[in-house]
Amino acid sequence: MRKLASIQVVRETEPIANADAIERLRVLGWSVVGKKGEFRPGDKVVYCEIDSLLPERPEFEFLRPSSFKPAIVDGDTVLQRGGFRIKTIKLRGQVSQGICFPLSILPEGTGTEVGADVTDALQVIKYEPPVPAGLGGRVKGAFPAFLPKTDEIRVQVLEGVLARNRGNTFYITEKLDGTSFTAFLRDGEFGLCSRNQWLDETDQTNVLVRLSQSLDLPARLQSLRDRFGFQPAIQGEAIGPGIQGNKYGLARVELRVFNVLDINTYRLVDRDLWLAALDAVGLVPVPQLGELVLNHSVDELVGLAAGTSVLHPKVHREGLVFRPAIEQHDAEIGGRLSFKAINPQFLLKFDE
Repeated sequence: MRKLASIQVVRETEPIANADAIERLRVLGWSVVGKKGEFRPGDKVVYCEIDSLLPERPEFEFLRPSSFKPAIVDGDTVLQRGGFRIKTIKLRGQVSQGICFPLSILPEGTGTEVGADVTDALQVIKYEPPVPAGLGGRVKGAFPAFLPKTDEIRVQVLEGVLARNRGNTFYITEKLDGTSFTAFLRDGEFGLCSRNQWLDETDQTNVLVRLSQSLDLPARLQSLRDRFGFQPAIQGEAIGPGIQGNKYGLARVELRVFNVLDINTYRLVDRDLWLAALDAVGLVPVPQLGELVLNHSVDELVGLAAGTSVLHPKVHREGLVFRPAIEQHDAEIGGRLSFKAINPQFLLKFDE
């Protein structure tokens, strides 16, 4: 589970050119801009990652001019409270991802061992942007427990994982900026999900439902099941008009698949089977960008993420995803061995 707010150590501090009042801090694999002299190498801090939504409390009020997001409401229902959103910014030419606070902001009695998760103690939640028109509609319930969610962990918190896997080969795919899409066939029942909800697959007001119908996914999943002998789920990114500003300039909504799951074993299939299954039923994978022998620092992997999208040569790609060809479990990640490096220029350009 992602730690939005945690106890970490400042590993080093560095000056920023032409900046007298701020400096660069290194926390985990992140670069964070902080007030000069506030922290020294070896100090413990409360580190809040990007995507954190901090509550309206006096100690966070200095963030109001730049970071306040009002509550998201639907009628009388509060979908997300208001607060201060932490995002990628650039100060005096230095990219900053996250924010550091002294331990004094913690409630009395909160544990301060390195790595401790203080997300709940500080009432920090994950910022979720409003759901665009066309992605709402009727739902059957919460995301089903027999499927994994699709979030990838960021490479900046995985220096230990990188060290243990040095010399191993990973394949690389492009991370696309769309909306999460899951479809499954389980005990003869077809289902469809967004990132967090099980959708009513008959609700044609939802763009994901219309996409599923245009692809005739129930029939394709039945064919996949019959040919490969397991109950399948596919997970991917829906991209195109009406989704995230259609950054890739597509004429219609498309699906690019990044996971195939064997529901019976709750296991994501290995890369060769994933690609063979998609090819057999005529579905398209996310862009494949080759292989890499892992011998890279966090900064080097983030540097590789820079560049433009395979789908549009004038658009910053969102990032890269790294996975071994054979699925592996990693104890530190707490799940599959898979991680992402996000392109900072994409985050800055699109206010992410």
